[in-house]
Amino acid sequence: MELSVFSKDGKELGRKATLADDIFGIEPNEHVVYLDVKHYLANQRQGTHKAKQRAEIARSTKKIVRQKGSGGARHGSTKAPTFVGGGRVFGPTPRDYDFKLNKKVKVLARKSVLSARAKENNISVIEDFTFDSPKTKSYLAFLGALSLSGSKTLFILPAHDANVYLSARNIPKTKVLSADEVSTYDLINADKLIISEGALSKIESILN
Repeated sequence: MELSVFSKDGKELGRKATLADDIFGIEPNEHVVYLDVKHYLANQRQGTHKAKQRAEIARSTKKIVRQKGSGGARHGSTKAPTFVGGGRVFGPTPRDYDFKLNKKVKVLARKSVLSARAKENNISVIEDFTFDSPKTKSYLAFLGALSLSGSKTLFILPAHDANVYLSARNIPKTKVLSADEVSTYDLINADKLIISEGALSKIESILN
């Protein structure tokens, strides 16, 4: 697949960028994408939730009422879950939500999303550029030139560029990442992908 290369001013430069068929032209595997997104979101969880069980409650262990003759149930401690302020039965404890996912699965997931975006014509290829200084106004003008103002976009660079990153940081629904930082979640969470020419070759080397 070939796409026209645009300048940051939204003008066609008269040359084409070739998208590798083994990355941008495969049949998307939805289940693999689901697994990788689930893995990403699981790793975002802190897992620091905690509720005290009856053994951890600081309360008197004095017997509340006598064992027999009260006409009610037997109770030995106010730490029991039946009392207000007592311990919780099978409450949450700190845990790690991570699970194993093979590297080949992650690679296939990213290829699947990139192929889906390519089939939907939601990929734009831009010449490599940078800003002289961080300016939100400059990045808004860049999105406007590509007719992407208000769209949920992901701009993929070959390497981290502080000026471009800082220019886009305060703009809603816009994200800037380098090629080696992009996850399946980032790709699927954006409606439009903007990929610089240098990032294309970087993506190919990473996913192959």
